[in-house]
Amino acid sequence: MDDLLTELDRRLAAADAALAADYRGDRGVRQPIHTVYVPADRFDVRTVGDWGAQARAALDEYGGSAADLAKVLDLPAEFADDVYDRVRAKLEREPIEDLRIDFEDGYGNRPDDEEDAAAIAAAQVNPGTPFHGLRIKSLEAPTRRRAVRTLELFLKEATITDGFVITLPKVTSVEQVEAMVLVLETLEQRYGVPRLKFEIQVETPQAILGADGTALIARMVKAGGDRVTGLHYGTYDYSASLGVAAAYQSMEHPVADHAKDVMQLAAAGTGVFVSDGSTNVLPVGDAVHDAWRLHFRLVRRSLTRAIYQGWDMHPAQLPTRFAATYLFYREGFDQAARRLRAYLGDGESGYLDEPATAAALAAFVLRGIECGAIDTTEFDTTGLAKLARRAVPED
Repeated sequence: MDDLLTELDRRLAAADAALAADYRGDRGVRQPIHTVYVPADRFDVRTVGDWGAQARAALDEYGGSAADLAKVLDLPAEFADDVYDRVRAKLEREPIEDLRIDFEDGYGNRPDDEEDAAAIAAAQVNPGTPFHGLRIKSLEAPTRRRAVRTLELFLKEATITDGFVITLPKVTSVEQVEAMVLVLETLEQRYGVPRLKFEIQVETPQAILGADGTALIARMVKAGGDRVTGLHYGTYDYSASLGVAAAYQSMEHPVADHAKDVMQLAAAGTGVFVSDGSTNVLPVGDAVHDAWRLHFRLVRRSLTRAIYQGWDMHPAQLPTRFAATYLFYREGFDQAARRLRAYLGDGESGYLDEPATAAALAAFVLRGIECGAIDTTEFDTTGLAKLARRAVPED
């Protein structure tokens, strides 16, 4: 029998090594619940405070009280006061979790000297958010040099801190991901900056299905190695690429769901986060309540599909981002806690949960604590992280 086991170890050694290398597991870091995109020419030291103030003003004007917001969003009565109070506190304390300075579609094509100046100016500002970074232009031929120049100017001037990430848009090939790795390696050596990470933005059908019939996004994740931290879905570029009429382009269109299903499969077990896209229906003018209800529903829909992050494009979307997220965790906490207690040997829950489900339950509670939806002394975050299989922090 020992000879058989030795032979099995020999035969499976390469497969074991590949599994460990390609599926590294959770990175041990918090995932932001949203990413806010701000055009580079509108970003400065006041941006985060201004977004928080505008979001609170929108909540006051169109949400009023907890009862008013509950009526607009159809919040369950038992959670209305708690959710409202937590949303207001969040807008005061941390209105933006992840901020991306946008040099791509939100910024557009500008004269080189203008974008140079914007990149240098942006590098001087620490937004003070837990996560931040910039979105450069794509590495496709027409914008390649501009993308690298903007990134170089920014890195030359900036102080890179934890939580910094670069967004690479409109990725169409594995070779572009490999090229991005080369760019980052070169700039790290040239300017002595810490190891750089990036997100792949899925905005083209080529990322989902290559000409050879394979799911290129999985190969992109592998090509980027541990530098790739996220896959971000681009609602409108992707929908338009498939010929979806403008009126029907949405985060919940079937083509969007298919793309995100493939993204989730590609990212599973790799430690790469998946983010949903945005809605371009803004809560402004006479349509605030309708836009809020839509945004609230879309955020809830993403959460139930295990996509825990999305884009926000306007300050007045923050109240519904946080309200939808907090309600999701508040509604689910009691049952999750009961099942965790039972799994740990304290009482009955009516469920026979296996280790994988216990890990999901712990991750649910931990995510709720991290975003401010849950306060609990029953479970400590270290224990939850271990149970959720994300106890080892990222280097």
